[in-house]
Amino acid sequence: IYHFHQKNGFACMMLSDLFELGQFLFVVTFTTFLLCCVDYDVLFANRPLNHSHAMVVAPDRSKVTLPDAVLPAPQCARRIRASGWIIFLLVMAAVFWLYRLVKVLCSLVGYWEIRSFYVRALNIPSEALSNYSWQEVQARLISLQRQQQMCVHKRDLTELDIHHRILRFKNYAVAMVNKSLLPVRFRLPLLGPVVFLTRGLKYNLELLLFWGPGSLFQSRWSLRPQCKRAGARHELARRL
Repeated sequence: IYHFHQKNGFACMMLSDLFELGQFLFVVTFTTFLLCCVDYDVLFANRPLNHSHAMVVAPDRSKVTLPDAVLPAPQCARRIRASGWIIFLLVMAAVFWLYRLVKVLCSLVGYWEIRSFYVRALNIPSEALSNYSWQEVQARLISLQRQQQMCVHKRDLTELDIHHRILRFKNYAVAMVNKSLLPVRFRLPLLGPVVFLTRGLKYNLELLLFWGPGSLFQSRWSLRPQCKRAGARHELARRL
């Protein structure tokens, strides 16, 4: 609900996901084009050869244009087929893109359900969402909880309860860093102890702990029952 409000509703979130898919396709296609479809000897004037005008006399070395360095489509396709690594990477990219496509389609269903919740439960139409601050949305959530008991753990929600739910994963991560449970602290010469967390390591830790298939949470808000038992800590740590 919070991210739906901060990202300005269903249309913006849908377009953001679709543009992300398009961006990935563009990056893969353009990278493949640069690797296999450009003659860099011609581009840097090491060999004066015009691929796009085969019947014309080769241009002067000082007047090489971009079309001169672009290989014909059949030759470009042959270079792609001749490289096993390029084919392997393209297949991996296609698999990842299809995975992202399925994930986006599933996310769109969730976005639509949140939109329906805003319209029907909170009485906030989609076209007016940008006119409401998060504090106003939060006040309506608290009022709705008193009427319909959406959260079964307690009768009345407070602003602090909502903030804890929004920041639950971040709070867990900060607590684990503070207790030195995550390998992000290093001691550098002259600088002493520093905290260093790359985006790749952060992604892997979140996948492992929060939203992966073997994570500690069975949903985005509830720990698995076995994770709540103190006697199962060593077994869970061994599995990780």
